[in-house]
Amino acid sequence: MGIHKYTVNRIYQLCRERKITPNALSYMCGVSQATIKSILNGESKNPGIVTIKKICDGLEITMMEFFDTPEYQNLEQELK
Repeated sequence: MGIHKYTVNRIYQLCRERKITPNALSYMCGVSQATIKSILNGESKNPGIVTIKKICDGLEITMMEFFDTPEYQNLEQELK
């Protein structure tokens, strides 16, 4: 599994923990619904760090908390 899938899974996990929808997340973090949808549907395979930071701010977590999962910790560099 690649970094994009980990990011999608992490966003869904954080939404489930907070009992919010992706649409509610977009409102909380000030990122358009289209952008969140694009990330979650795989249309945007490389969301920018600014977008991830906005998501973290909306969820009131640090970026360290966002990426502090076994999947990210064991992630190997993807080669193209």
